[in-house]
Amino acid sequence: MRSLISRVHRTRSITRVTLVTLATLAGLLLLGGCSLAPRDSGPSQPRDFSHLPDAVPRHEQRTRAGNPPTYVVLGKRYHVMQQSTGYVERGVASWYGKKFHGRKTSNGETYNMYAMTAAHKTLPIPSYLQVTNLDNGKSVVVRVNDRGPFHGNRIIDLSYAAASKLGFAQNGTGKVELRAIEPGQPTTITSATADVDTTPPTTIASTAPAANQLFLQLGSFISADNAESLRAQLALNNVTRAAVQQTEVDRKHIYRVRIGPIVSIEEADSLASRINELGMGVPSIVID
Repeated sequence: MRSLISRVHRTRSITRVTLVTLATLAGLLLLGGCSLAPRDSGPSQPRDFSHLPDAVPRHEQRTRAGNPPTYVVLGKRYHVMQQSTGYVERGVASWYGKKFHGRKTSNGETYNMYAMTAAHKTLPIPSYLQVTNLDNGKSVVVRVNDRGPFHGNRIIDLSYAAASKLGFAQNGTGKVELRAIEPGQPTTITSATADVDTTPPTTIASTAPAANQLFLQLGSFISADNAESLRAQLALNNVTRAAVQQTEVDRKHIYRVRIGPIVSIEEADSLASRINELGMGVPSIVID
């Protein structure tokens, strides 16, 4: 699920695509952690990573390997960012461990599940990220040296060690906030501020969501009518919890069709799968 991005890594790419194809043919869903291949695992014996140092941001040459302008995986095109400065995102993190331990990463390094590294779909390689677990406030710094994850609604694949330090290795996934860190920049566990909803029209939800809650977002529109049309279409398919939220982005009114708040990542994955089976696309998991 990581180094499928170029002919340079063609062998590993074929392996990844083969795994995905086999899983799909077996009837597995294209949503949710561990749904494209058998579940990954950590060390056979428990280990304490609490004293493992975080990655230390330093100036590094951007590698040619793993940094094409664009690449395609499973029919979806990804555009690699020119720089990581200012990058902030919230979403669901997963981790990878024993299955890939010792294999090559996208930039040709050897993956070590005991190191503070991560895979990301579009950030430059290498990049450094502060990753904060939104459920417990724990924060680590990792070095991005791989591509992925290409399954479900996941925004980052952390090493097993990083996921352990953040406290969700046993769960498999966690709600996180990602912040790009530059060399010499101090880290902080302050979370990003959620969008502020403005006063909506009659058909639009008027209550702003509580912090760090899960939602499925099915679309974002400039037109309130288009958003309401999508909500109505969902209702006709017995997806009754959808609502339209109005917010303001760059001084423009935006109308988002969302379902939530949702209790767990597992529930979000299940509902996203159902919506996809209805032919309405794959919703994104968002955290506000």
